[in-house]
Amino acid sequence: MSAEAANPVSDAEAAGPDAPGRRRARPRIDLRRLGRAALLGATAGPAARDRLPDAIGHVAEAHRAHHPDADLAVLRRAYVLAESSHRGQFRKSGEPYITHPLAVTLILAELGAETTTLTAALLHDTVEDTEVTLDQVRREFGDEVAYLVDGVTKLEKVDYGAAAEPETFRKMLVATGNDVRVMSIKLADRLHNMRTLGVMRPEKQARIAKVTRDVLIPLAERLGVQALKTELEDLVFAILHPEEYETTRALIAGTPGAADALAGIAEQVSGVLREADIGAEVLVRPRHFVSVHRVRLKRGELRGSDFGRLLVLVAEDADCYAVLGELHTCFTPVVSEFKDFIAAPKFNLYQSLHTAVAAPDGAVAEVLIRTHRMHKVAEAGVVALGNPYSGPEPGEPAEDGERVDPTRPGWLSRLLDWQQSAPDPDTFWTSLRADLAQDHEITVFRTDGGTLGLPAGATCVDAAYAEHGEAAHSCLGARVNGRLAPLSTVLHDGDTVQLLLAQDSTSGPSPQWLDHARTPAARIAITGWLQAHPEAAKVPAAAPRPPVSVTADRRTGSRLRAELPGGPDGAAPPAVRPAGCCTPVPPDEITGFVVRGGAVTVHRTGCASADTMRGLGREPVTVHWGDTAECRVTLVAESFGRPRLLADLTEAIAAEGVGVVAATVEPPSEQRVRHTYTLQLPDAAGLPALMRAMRDVPGVYDVSRAQHPATPQM
Repeated sequence: MSAEAANPVSDAEAAGPDAPGRRRARPRIDLRRLGRAALLGATAGPAARDRLPDAIGHVAEAHRAHHPDADLAVLRRAYVLAESSHRGQFRKSGEPYITHPLAVTLILAELGAETTTLTAALLHDTVEDTEVTLDQVRREFGDEVAYLVDGVTKLEKVDYGAAAEPETFRKMLVATGNDVRVMSIKLADRLHNMRTLGVMRPEKQARIAKVTRDVLIPLAERLGVQALKTELEDLVFAILHPEEYETTRALIAGTPGAADALAGIAEQVSGVLREADIGAEVLVRPRHFVSVHRVRLKRGELRGSDFGRLLVLVAEDADCYAVLGELHTCFTPVVSEFKDFIAAPKFNLYQSLHTAVAAPDGAVAEVLIRTHRMHKVAEAGVVALGNPYSGPEPGEPAEDGERVDPTRPGWLSRLLDWQQSAPDPDTFWTSLRADLAQDHEITVFRTDGGTLGLPAGATCVDAAYAEHGEAAHSCLGARVNGRLAPLSTVLHDGDTVQLLLAQDSTSGPSPQWLDHARTPAARIAITGWLQAHPEAAKVPAAAPRPPVSVTADRRTGSRLRAELPGGPDGAAPPAVRPAGCCTPVPPDEITGFVVRGGAVTVHRTGCASADTMRGLGREPVTVHWGDTAECRVTLVAESFGRPRLLADLTEAIAAEGVGVVAATVEPPSEQRVRHTYTLQLPDAAGLPALMRAMRDVPGVYDVSRAQHPATPQM
């Protein structure tokens, strides 16, 4: 029995969305059908060797469909070497081993891979499983093919033991960082292995399926290879969740009119676009198993139109928006379903307009609108981009000697950075799965105009390590969109972040940072520092301290005069004092209010307390500054906690010739400390210079005038 026949997943898929019984306007890439054809061409009859050219002929035909001028001679040479080197080897299904590299190559050919990738795919197991050496591959096919073959070659279990699998993936990802075609070959290799997994023991099937789910499927998603990702999802679904899979299969098989429901809406859409003179192709795309399962969990009972989506293909970007306008004009749009991935493409190269419209009978159809080029990239992702190193510009060495790769996305660069710091295979393997589980990405802006790409849910801690590396150990805090924010702040797409670093490079992260770190780079760096400084992890959190008050000389403030209408002749002038909430100083614009006891409290114009008093019906009193320049003011200094901070601030204040009347230090919160100073200035004109001097103290990030009632002084 062949592996295909033995695999229950294969039988289940035959009844799925791509089965012949489900009508569609244009067939999707049917990798399974073409794969079977190649296998039959390679193995049928006793004269199998004479039939082998027919097998590579399937690859050549698929390749020429995308690349009409491709040179097939190198593919035939690679096939001859692969067939001769694998001769006598058999897969566990009993088939000649050559059927595997043929099927892998055919998968990539159907996706539009260029000749170099297909050559490497034919040879991808030769160095690992035969007597062929990497040097031989390099001599006969060149450096690029040798690099791709080496990239997907597994490390020996004899040398690495249990670490062989994670270290193989590490090696493969590093190779992918220099050439994304390495991962394309690996994904096609895993897809064919998953198709023929039925010959394995159930426990081994489950182990391979879990690795596929946790690592390969997220990588396929990030590289945009949807044609591989969707089939891998269905195969994993069938192995790891057989009951849900069977329920979904029965649901699809029990709804034979689903395609007709969408076909009717497709006819209406085609008519609307013809009347608008928009050249478009309207197709019905049935959902794959996992997609149907997700929709059922989301919506409950499904209607016929829920089993698929409409795909509208046009020539130009502008036509996409023209189609969208016609659909929203002639049908009832479901506004919540609209997404524009053309103006804002996904981080995996995906571009499309998503919308949903309701037909007159109430059926709701999801619609994807894209150009033919967008559709090719949506199906094949980086594979559709061809050779990223062909042509004079992409192939030229960069300033650091590395080739420029236009397909290397930010998530891959981050992954390559943090994997260098992963101290052991277990840490790398765990961190890789956690990183790939983050399936959305945000972009935040730095104050210097640069950008940082981070996974959704990332915090200021993650941004600090993404921007500064190990220098982020001394990070004290951040400003997000201009406002001070703790390091635990979760960032959102489009935020502007400024990381504040201490000048003292000996400071380091606290264990609490691990609670806020989402990226492996941050977690590995923090963990490494804490392990190197065990005393830092053992220091208990400081207990809240009572406010500390320091009282100095209490001289009177600047003279203030109040004009009280209707006061008795010869009466003593009222007591006039500056308000503690806003501590006005010359030359602030001021206003006064009579308070209990007949005294006049003076506020800065615009003070919230003054507005409150007006709201209570209090009449303002005209007040003037006197001739004396001396004044008293309350300042609030916000800083990050560090040793000698209070002493340095007091020294900076004294250096400006200012006396400290009172000082209050609040208990630290999230490494932040708030100091409130009541100060006696010999001249109000020196206030700006004093505030600048206080801001220049290391660790101080803001100094402001008090805006709330000050703590009463004794």
